[in-house]
This record gives sequence, C-alpha cells and structure tokens, in this order.
Amino acid sequence: MLVVEDEPYMAEAIRDGLRLEAIAADIAGDGDTALELLSVNAYDIAVLDRDIPGPSGDEIAEHIVASGAGTPIIMLTAADRLDDKATGFGIGADDYLTKPFEMRELVLRLRALDRRRAHSRPPVREIAGLRVDPFRREVYRDGRYVALTRKQFAVLEVLVAAEGGVISAEELLERAWDENTDPFTNAVRITVSALRKRLGEPWLIATVPGVGYRIDTGDGRG
Repeated sequence: MLVVEDEPYMAEAIRDGLRLEAIAADIAGDGDTALELLSVNAYDIAVLDRDIPGPSGDEIAEHIVASGAGTPIIMLTAADRLDDKATGFGIGADDYLTKPFEMRELVLRLRALDRRRAHSRPPVREIAGLRVDPFRREVYRDGRYVALTRKQFAVLEVLVAAEGGVISAEELLERAWDENTDPFTNAVRITVSALRKRLGEPWLIATVPGVGYRIDTGDGRG
C-alpha cells in the first residue's frame, strides 16, 4: 500500500506497524513523491495525510479517483470536524481516521477495505493441487491444510497469481516486502525455501536459475 505522511516519525511508525502485520508499504513524504509512486506502482490501498507539502492529500485523492484505478483511500488528519470529514468523503475517501490513532485500528480498517474489494478479484485461486483463499488466508494442498506464516502466504499469493509464470526475486521483494528492503537481502530465498518445505513433496515451487521462481504446473515448462 501507499502511505502519504510528511512527519518522518509517524511515517516510520506506521510502516513498522504494518510490517508486523505482513503488509508492505511505500512511504511518500510529500505530494509530488506520492504522485510519482502512483505513476509507477499499483497499490491496493492508499493512506493519505491531508496536510502535506506539495499537492495536498485531497489532490492526491482526486488524482487516484480520476485515474479509475479504484484504489480505496483512507484519510489521516488531525482535523476532526464533521465538515472536514464531509469534504474528504466528497472527494473520494472511503474511510477516515483522526490523529492520534491506534495502530490496531488502522490495520482493522485496512483489512475491512480490502474485504470490500473482494468482489473484483477471484475469491479462491486453484493451481497444481493448491487451493489459496486470500480472504480467509487459508491454503490447502490436495485437500490438506497448510499452515503458513504471513510472509510465506504473501509470497505464495504472488506466485499463484502468476499462474505458472516466472516471478523474479526483485518482484517478490517489491510486492511481498516494501521498497526499503535491502535489494541484496536473502530474505526471498529463505522464505521460498521455507515455503517449499511447508507445502511438502513433490516440490511445487520451481527455481528458474538466474530468473526467479514459479509454481510448477506440470505443463512441461520447467
């Protein structure tokens, strides 16, 4: 997700809190950076502080709505007057959170917004004997329940969505971690290795040397 917040400590606290929930977040400290990130990335949800340098949070929200991306928006603001909230909802905000707020409440609101988006995505994905339910966060292999950590689930979700296509380690870092993760980290390799073992034999996740990883669908592409 995208978090637009100009207070560095607040932005870092939000990102750290989201990481604990296995939610990857990019941070923008001003409106121009937010617009730049929106031009190159597709975000599931945008969390916008209204009072930021450059284009305001309201302008960012209007840009998101005009783009037709359908990205849900949560507004963060110190202004708690009803008129302020009405303005925010009027320009396209889906939810509102007044500062100061509890991290747990933000996470609950993010999860609720993500559930509302469920109608636009397949509720369950099935491939090579895997059944992945992203909304119940459940995985079954040949009818057997597989318990995964949050990060393992996030990686598997990306691989399954590719339907047998190859996903690079860099893309996994971008989509299952966040932009500030060390690009030279071995986190992807370690997570994929642990995930492969959790899913059991025969191995379902194939390594394509020098390219990335994919779900082995048994179609002869390996």
